Amino acid sequence: MRREEDAMKLRHTLALSTAAVVAAALVVALLPAEPASAHGTMSDPPSRVYACKQQNPENPTNEACKAAIALGGTQPFYDWNEVNQLTAAGRHREIIPDNHLCSAGRDKYRGLDLQRADWPATRISAGSLTITYHATAPHANSNFEFYLTRAGWNPTLPLNWSDLVLLRKFDNVNPTTFTNFTLDIPPRSGRQLIYTIWQRVVGSDEAFYSCADVDFDGGTPPPPTPTSTTTPPPPTSTTTAPPPPGGTWAAGTAYQVGNRVIYNGLTYQCLQAHTALAGWEPPNAPSLWQRV
Repeated sequence: MRREEDAMKLRHTLALSTAAVVAAALVVALLPAEPASAHGTMSDPPSRVYACKQQNPENPTNEACKAAIALGGTQPFYDWNEVNQLTAAGRHREIIPDNHLCSAGRDKYRGLDLQRADWPATRISAGSLTITYHATAPHANSNFEFYLTRAGWNPTLPLNWSDLVLLRKFDNVNPTTFTNFTLDIPPRSGRQLIYTIWQRVVGSDEAFYSCADVDFDGGTPPPPTPTSTTTPPPPTSTTTAPPPPGGTWAAGTAYQVGNRVIYNGLTYQCLQAHTALAGWEPPNAPSLWQRV
C-alpha cells in the first residue's frame, strides 16, 4: 500500500512539472517577439515621417502630412522608425527604385514619396550644420551617409538617385539614442532635401532611410500677407480654361493640377501634381483625385 501511494505521488509530481513546462512554453510563444533590428530616423531637421508623427497622425496640421495619411493611413507614422530594408547590405540603389527613395521602396510608406513643396521644412543656411539622428535601438559599428539634393532640384518632381549629392560618410559609428553629426552644407536656394542612409554592419544587413525637407536662406520668400483694407477690384471677364483632359489614367504618367482623366468610365480631376504609381488609382487616392 505504501508503495502504491508513493507511486501515485510521483506520477502527480511529474504531471504538475510537465504542465508547468508546457504552460511556460505557451507563454513564451504568445509573447510578442522583440525586434532584433535597429530603428531610427532623422529628428533634427526632422524627416517627413518624424515631422508628421510629431503633429499627431490622427489630426495633422500640415497639408502634405494630411495627403500622405490619406494615401497610406496613419500606421506608417506610428511606425516612424521603420523606414527600412532588412537585406540592404549597401545595395541601396539596386533595391530602391527612383521616385521611391523616401519610402525606401516600401508600399507601406508610399505617402512619403508624394512630390510636394509643402512638406514641413527646416530653415537652414550654407555652412556648418549639426544633424541629429534619433535611434530607438542603436547598434554599434554602423555606417551613416548624408546627401543633399542638387542645385535646381524641384520638390514637385520625382526624387531620383541622380538628384542626390554626397555630403559625407561616417563609418564605424557607435550611435546612441540621439547622435549628432556635423556636415558642411554647400550653397543652395529654396526647397531642398537631406537624405540619410543608416547601414548596420555587424549582425544585420538592415538599413534605414530618411528624407528631411529643408528651406535655404535666399530662397524665394512667400508672398507678403496683404494688410490693406481697400476693397479689391472686381474680377475681369477673362477666364482661364482648365488644363486639357489627360485621357485614361495610367501609372507612370505625370499629372498636373486640373488635368482630367477617365478611370473605369468615370471622370476625375487632379488635385495635386504628381507622377502616378500603381496603387494611386483615382478612387484609391482622394487626396490626389476628385471625381467630377
